[in-house]
Amino acid sequence: MDSLTQHADTNGDHAAVIVDAAGGAHPSATSYAELEADANRLARALVALGGRSGDRIAWCGPNSLGVITTLHASRKVGLTSVPVSYRFNASEMQYVIDNSDATLVVVDAEQAARGAHVHLLMTGIMPTLTPELLNREALSANPRYALLNEQIFAARGEDLHIAIEGVERLSMYADSIAPEAACTSVQLHQLVDPAAFGPHWNAAQAIAGVQLAIGANSPFFFGRELWRETRIALFEQATDTRPEELKAQGVRPRVWFGERWITSIFDLFEENVRYFPALLPVCEEEDPVAVLEQGGAPSLQELRLHNGTIYRWNRPVYDVVRGRPHLRVENRVLPAGPTVVDTLANAAFYYGLVRVLVDDERPIWSRMSFAAAEDNFHSGARHGIDARLYWPGVGEAPAGELVLRKLLPMAREGLTRWGVDAVDADRLLEIIERRCVLGINGAAWQASAFHRLYERLDRPDALREMTVRYRELMHSNDPVHTWPLP
Repeated sequence: MDSLTQHADTNGDHAAVIVDAAGGAHPSATSYAELEADANRLARALVALGGRSGDRIAWCGPNSLGVITTLHASRKVGLTSVPVSYRFNASEMQYVIDNSDATLVVVDAEQAARGAHVHLLMTGIMPTLTPELLNREALSANPRYALLNEQIFAARGEDLHIAIEGVERLSMYADSIAPEAACTSVQLHQLVDPAAFGPHWNAAQAIAGVQLAIGANSPFFFGRELWRETRIALFEQATDTRPEELKAQGVRPRVWFGERWITSIFDLFEENVRYFPALLPVCEEEDPVAVLEQGGAPSLQELRLHNGTIYRWNRPVYDVVRGRPHLRVENRVLPAGPTVVDTLANAAFYYGLVRVLVDDERPIWSRMSFAAAEDNFHSGARHGIDARLYWPGVGEAPAGELVLRKLLPMAREGLTRWGVDAVDADRLLEIIERRCVLGINGAAWQASAFHRLYERLDRPDALREMTVRYRELMHSNDPVHTWPLP
């Protein structure tokens, strides 16, 4: 037992770390017991992410409580910490990490952001974004994005027209893919057996509309109140390679819900090749057949690169990690935020519900048309918690009622089958329950807060004040349904 753990046992309520604010005002103290609890949580997370005794972990962030917590957690697991200065530029950070043999990277992002005089905000779309902030000059220096931008506009032969009809209307043109950068998502990955990929993908597709309805958090873009999850409409349009005549001919968009239930991951990869030309014509020297014949796992880099430029909301993923190939379903439906605990609740609901649907003897996709699932998807995106969704055996129902009466008990059963501790499962799913009872998710709170502020402020100031309050409440980590309105 190390000295910090001993102090937590014997002097748990004593101050272990005191952090001064600017100028020494309002210092905050963390007790030994709190430090021990935080380190234990982080240690469990590091183990869950694959950290093993003897591995190296890269740490990036300024001097802060996070440094002590990470070092203490690493010691508990037997990891060796490798410091990476948050003042490095991206290439310098990448060099240190690549040459450190680190298997995990921990970033104290908020502290690093404050060091640069900015703040983090977990949301689907920043409510205060303006067109001046999203143009060609805003693109990352990574050459991949410049090439992607060039290829998309070469395919289109014309500027992007973004037109979204929601509570208000937005119509604009863009000469780059920069508006896509407004979209921030949470991506949930699930490792699946190849034989079970079809059922897992189908289940994820079937509940995508429900996910959006209860998790919507992107009601504003360029100062307009649009869809409750505007990110869906914006992303669909901001990366569209089709000019108007190809749209009229029924050519598939690269941001795609899909058009049918599947039986195998091959169905999706075959569609990728059949419907979508390569945007990034990059080839590797690897001969995958030769690698396979030698007993290795081919990287299939061309397949993976092409797959990465087809933006399915549930994307098939082939990858090789530490020499072992695997398949994943990448669920890309949810927006970021509003808080960490809201994000965990969304994830618990998703994984629990998918588990039950996959195990069902009469699967949902045998009782529900694909068109109905797609209608649910866009209804959830447009209307959020107020959406009406279709479900077999129920018919059309308000999203909140559907979740409370039908889907929440299924998600709870799924988490039990996964072996999730009952206390954790109940705590997270209660957040989903209260959201549905009160009709408040991130988008609903943002819209209600904005309209209250708009009664006494002009639009830009009301959006800014709402965003500042959102940021402050986000850091409380209280679920969004408990947030006070201004």
